[in-house]
Amino acid sequence: MSGEGRIAVVTGGGSGIGRASALALLGEGWTVALAGRRADALEETVALSGAGSDRVITVPTDIREPAGVAALFETVRSRFGRLDLLFNNAGAAVPRRPVTEVEYADWTRIMDTTVTGTFLCAQEAFRLMRDQSPQGGRIINNGAPSAYAPRPNAIAYTTAKHAVLGLTRGLSLDGRPYNISCGQIDVGNVTPMDGGPQPAAMQADGSMAVEATIPVARFTEALLLMASMPADTNVQFLTVMPTTMPFIGRG
Repeated sequence: MSGEGRIAVVTGGGSGIGRASALALLGEGWTVALAGRRADALEETVALSGAGSDRVITVPTDIREPAGVAALFETVRSRFGRLDLLFNNAGAAVPRRPVTEVEYADWTRIMDTTVTGTFLCAQEAFRLMRDQSPQGGRIINNGAPSAYAPRPNAIAYTTAKHAVLGLTRGLSLDGRPYNISCGQIDVGNVTPMDGGPQPAAMQADGSMAVEATIPVARFTEALLLMASMPADTNVQFLTVMPTTMPFIGRG
């Protein structure tokens, strides 16, 4: 299904997977509202897309702030009249540490962004999709294999991604009466987009190893697959990862 005439919001659209996803959606004809904290980074995404202002807008937003999130979706409603897709991508990374050494500031940063921010955006998107005509839409959350199988010394990230998994399930259930679907992409190791080397990761036995990666295009292909489904079909969970990456049993 072509994205022509359909409206998407992508959070964290100024870099990484968010930027790649926004460019992929624009390439398939979608109109995209880019959200993120750094206005300059969002404008760089627009420049890379080559799309005009009729198909891509930037809305600098801190998704941890309810008022800012509400303003983001009001901008989409007033500018485009509806919303067909929310890609909840924005998150936060914190250092991997043993549970006894996790700093409170790191814990709150990842919870405020990855959990609360994802919820706030989904809540506003849900309201817009419920109230628009025709009713309905799709929410896709950026999950992680850690939502099912944790890595060592990553309790904050693991907890946050388990919470996103719960949000996905709750939204999918509560959206049924309104034709709102919600699914989740759990992506493994993506090749560093800055051209740097893949860092070593701790394995289940405590050793360190450099694991296989996949290009970000494998992720955007999965996103486009989910986004292209007709309204009566949902891809509930999709895991995309290198074939040899440790996941099942993390070994």
